[in-house]
Formats: sequence, C-alpha cells, structure tokens
Amino acid sequence: MPLLVLLFSSVNDSSSMRWSGFSLRWYQRLLTERELWRSVQNSVIIAISSALSATVIGTFGAIGINWYRFRFRNYIQTISFLPMILPEIIVGVSLSIFFAGLGIPLGLFSIYVAHTTFNIPFVFLMVTARLYEFDFSIIEAAHDLGASERQVLFKVTIPVCMPGIVSGFLTAVTLSLEDFVITFFVAGPGSSTLPIFIFSAITRRGGITPVISALSVVMILGTVILSYLLRNFLKYIAAK
Repeated sequence: MPLLVLLFSSVNDSSSMRWSGFSLRWYQRLLTERELWRSVQNSVIIAISSALSATVIGTFGAIGINWYRFRFRNYIQTISFLPMILPEIIVGVSLSIFFAGLGIPLGLFSIYVAHTTFNIPFVFLMVTARLYEFDFSIIEAAHDLGASERQVLFKVTIPVCMPGIVSGFLTAVTLSLEDFVITFFVAGPGSSTLPIFIFSAITRRGGITPVISALSVVMILGTVILSYLLRNFLKYIAAK
C-alpha cells in the first residue's frame, strides 16, 4: 500500500494527495534537479567503490580465517562482525571521532572508508557460508595435479565461491546506497549522498514532495529489474 501511494503521488498533477489529473510533470522536474543527480552520482561512486573494496577484503579474509590457523585468528574473526552488530549510530559517532582525531577532512573519502568498514562483515559472512559447503577434496585433487597455492586460490577456490562473492558485492552496494545514519556523521560539505539529500529535502520543504515520490518510483523499478537480472545471473553461475 505505501508503494501504491508513492505511485499515486508521482503521477498526480497536484502536489497534495487530492487527485487533480494524471501528469508526468514531476518526472520531468526530476530530470532537472541538479543537486539531486549530484547526490545520486556520489551515492553510486561510493557504493561501487566501497563494495569492491569490501568484497576483496571480505573474500580473502573469509578464505584466510576459515582455512588457515594463525595467531589471533579467533580474535580477528570476532571483531570482524562488530560493525554489523553494533548500532549504526555508535559506528557513525566512533568513525566521526576517528577521522577528527587523525585530521582527515569529512567528505567522499571518509564516506568511502565508513561504508567499506560496515560492508566487510556482510561479504565475509556470505563467503564463509559458501566455504562451509565447499568440498575440500577438490583442493586436494588440485594439489595432486601439481597446482600451486596461488593456482588453487584463483582457479578453484574463488570460482567455487563466486555465488557468495557476487551476493556479498550486491548486498554491499545495496547497504551503501541506502545508508543514512553512518553517512550523516561522516559526510562533509559537497559530499551529500541520496539518502541525505532526501532527508534534507523533506526537512527543508516540510514534507515529502511529488519529486521525491517520482524518484522513489524510479528506484523501485530499478530495484525490481536488478533483482530479476541478479536472480538469472546467480542461476547461471550455479549452473556453471
């Protein structure tokens, strides 16, 4: 029902909830909002870059912690889940104090570091779940055939874990795009992301405008399309 209300608001010619005729003028106005599209650009840049970094760190971290024995292994495995367990406001405040203590200015870089930090545990968890289903005899067969540790990693382990890696990456992108609380504490002037822009627009204009409703409808359609493509892509990887 809330989604239907958004759709109704985005095609209503009036800015109120009273129907006054069908119109696409809010979608046309959406295309001219420069500040909005600048925040969309920031969100996409941060989401993709932080998701890639978190995927690389989380994937190799999961492989290393689950398959190797070393000092402080249990300690590292425990603290890797803290960003996922702690309340977001605690993570946001601690990161803000951390950047201030190091003299790092708040901006896109601080947002990138923050998003990478809270995305790593989700990638780690998904790759770990995939490793639990891993048949270790494949590794032994690869070693018997003369494969080195590097060849086993890149030609056997990572391809088998690819569904978990792709799922972790897409989850990281989604979490980054929608995050508001942590981003609010580590964002600086000129580094507004889409959730912060929407919050500012609502507080500045005294409520949700039809332009925001039109943007929400576009994002919903994009999410449905991406989910459908992801479902088919994961089926393709699993079949391979």
